[in-house]
Amino acid sequence: MVSTMEIEPKRRGRKPKEVVRVAVVTQEPEVKKPKKWDVSEAEWKRYRKLRTPEIRAKLLAKYVPLVKNVASRMAMGFPRSVELSDLVNTGVIGLIEAFHNFDPDRGVKFETYAVPRIRGAILDELRALDWVPRSTRARSREIERAFVHLENILGRPPEHTELAKHMKISVNELHEALDDVSGTTILSLDEIIFREDDNRQVPRIETVTDKASHSILGEIEKGELRTFLVVAMDRLTEQEKLVIALA
Repeated sequence: MVSTMEIEPKRRGRKPKEVVRVAVVTQEPEVKKPKKWDVSEAEWKRYRKLRTPEIRAKLLAKYVPLVKNVASRMAMGFPRSVELSDLVNTGVIGLIEAFHNFDPDRGVKFETYAVPRIRGAILDELRALDWVPRSTRARSREIERAFVHLENILGRPPEHTELAKHMKISVNELHEALDDVSGTTILSLDEIIFREDDNRQVPRIETVTDKASHSILGEIEKGELRTFLVVAMDRLTEQEKLVIALA
């Protein structure tokens, strides 16, 4: 908000007074925008009084943005293979359970009570979908922390002997742990990566090749190479052919 005020500066002598107008900018009080999931106390009182399925469904629908907010924050720490829509769907289940068990007489806001339940429901679902044992996941994180710690100290990737000594295990135990951890790595074929030959972004599936398969071009190249070898061997002397045969 902009307002003006008049200032009469002090002057010596009998000159007429000058009036100076100064613009004063005052900041208006910030209006706090309501959250998308704000539910008034009147709505909760109405639900506690009537407890009809229709009112319950309306309240749950108003809290769905809260679930999306929690799921979006959690998705930042998950791999790209985890879909946000799946997290939201699981979080809605946690929202319904929190709504069923919520006691408004305790003086706690529903959002405060529901957020940990929503997070817990999402984490429980992710653990249920994870086929890797928790002990293997814990060992993977332990190896990764030790590797990063030694790399920062040494200025280079640590050797297996150094890593095993830091973790206070034998080298054989480290190799067994690395074998277990390597078997838990899953790559998405839809992931966009850079090709090594032309540094172009392509889906990972385009870089997967079957080395055991036979291609027509490969067979032609082998046939040409075989022909060149036959011609080259015909030009050799009998002694040179004997040396090659005995090699």
